Amino acid sequence: MSTPRFRSLRPLLIAAFVLALAACASVQPARDTRAWSGAEQLILVVTRDWNTPDGELRRYERVGGAMWREVGEPAPVMVGRAGTAWGIGLHPAQSSGPQKREGDGRAPAGVFALGTAFGYAGSAATALPYRGMDDGDYCIDVPVSPLYNRIVDARDVGESAVAGSTEPMRRDLHANGDQRYRLGFVIEHNPAARAGAGSCIFAHLWKAPGEPTAGCTAMADGVMEQLLGWLDPRRRPVFVLLPQSEYQRLRASWTLP
Repeated sequence: MSTPRFRSLRPLLIAAFVLALAACASVQPARDTRAWSGAEQLILVVTRDWNTPDGELRRYERVGGAMWREVGEPAPVMVGRAGTAWGIGLHPAQSSGPQKREGDGRAPAGVFALGTAFGYAGSAATALPYRGMDDGDYCIDVPVSPLYNRIVDARDVGESAVAGSTEPMRRDLHANGDQRYRLGFVIEHNPAARAGAGSCIFAHLWKAPGEPTAGCTAMADGVMEQLLGWLDPRRRPVFVLLPQSEYQRLRASWTLP
């Protein structure tokens, strides 16, 4: 038999128990708040270390947050002649390791959205937005320019606005028949165009196997064609480039394959 004192505390104990149950019921699993949490396609490039100009590219996909599944075969790629450095993208800023700067010869490391596909032809076999380039198109790599890190048409912005840029998008017309930009897509590094933080970062064709770039990721024609045919903007694809040590360090926390 309960004592009078217990009977007087019983309503308070019941109320506390109910509140505890309600609190437990309201606890939800931590939501993945990464900017790329909804991505269902992922291009992963891993290099040996910060200073290595070559790497391996793999493709992955998933549906509804399931585990990543590899698609196709790995392929060799070339990155910056000086290796890689932390870029500005979807990932949190990183303090350890080199930081990407204009003209440093390093490809930006991190997680990046994909921009427009481009090429010399008027169209391409891809679901990505595509822009056929002509002789007036330039990507502005001049840090002091208000058009820094943008692809512009000299006929729209004026010849003086593209003066000094070293990135004509029709390299076949401006650089002795160079075919590297015949097919490619924009990697959205430094989307806010922070002056001097690096510009005009693309995935494009390589000039020759084993030849590094000024900061882009280059590959064989067939690899690029497969990528462009596979990529689907509705699946929110991302591009990831990391040295091996950083990939191992961040793989779990960044939910990478």
